[in-house]
Amino acid sequence: MIRMNSKFIVDKLKRIYIVSRTYDLLIESYYKFFYSDIRLITKMYQKELGFKPNLKSPELFSEKLQWLKLHWFNLEAQQCADKFLVRDYVEKKVGKKYLNRLISYYNSVDDIDLSILPQCFVLKATHASGNGFISICKDKSTYDWKLEKIKLKRALKVNYYWKRREWVYKDIKPRIICEEFLVDEEQSNELIDYKLYCFNGIPTYCQVIQNRKKSVEVDFYDMNWNHMDFNGLQKASFSPKLTEKPEGLHEMIEVAAILASDFPFVRVDFYYVNKRVIFGEMTFFPKSGYGKFTPDEWNLRIGDMIDLRSIPRRDYE
Repeated sequence: MIRMNSKFIVDKLKRIYIVSRTYDLLIESYYKFFYSDIRLITKMYQKELGFKPNLKSPELFSEKLQWLKLHWFNLEAQQCADKFLVRDYVEKKVGKKYLNRLISYYNSVDDIDLSILPQCFVLKATHASGNGFISICKDKSTYDWKLEKIKLKRALKVNYYWKRREWVYKDIKPRIICEEFLVDEEQSNELIDYKLYCFNGIPTYCQVIQNRKKSVEVDFYDMNWNHMDFNGLQKASFSPKLTEKPEGLHEMIEVAAILASDFPFVRVDFYYVNKRVIFGEMTFFPKSGYGKFTPDEWNLRIGDMIDLRSIPRRDYE
């Protein structure tokens, strides 16, 4: 019988990493060389939503996000998608006070010295989005750094652009940032995400996400904190009770309007911790534009809020 010691587990994980990374490279190369932007977007859209997108005269929110992938370009959007460089953008636009404390940043995972980091922290890859690109340490005594290190190394080698064609990520330099782990002294549960959907610089809906540990609860509210009767994520349910309006909502709305002022659409994320509004990130293509709305009609109703006629058009590659 093989003794399941830590060295054996790490060695096995390394072998899994090598195999899975090879697979990632093959898939990335396949999409890169055999799929144009429009062909891959059409394929992925049909796979996720069950029908082909109308990319010539888009009407749905999901279709318009695909159109923006193909025809819209903005250098500041690239900066805002970079989780390191967006800090400069936020500081310039609204001030440093809205930023979570940056502990350090790294060009390589091997540069991270766990011994000098605080007991709790968050590591994020700067060039992508999703759980595979983040590592949360709530207690260094129980933090499996060997496993997380393998995960982060893999993350740094991924070019997030090729599988989804979100051009904002294509040329971001892969790095790791280490930020303070946020804890709300008045809340015993996980932090609540407040994600403001902004159209031409106007915050219109706030997506509230909570209870991530169990079954994720997602609700939408308008700017007067009226609960909306639609949902925008798959495999998510409404919260069993209405979420109390955060005291910092008005401030979030003001900050989001400034940060979103130059973009046809962007989602600006915040936390409200210890009576303080803290910026999270800016997302230009939520769920890469493949998310489903319940009921379906809201895909069209929200799509109506994006006016593509005023956007300078570029040709897709």
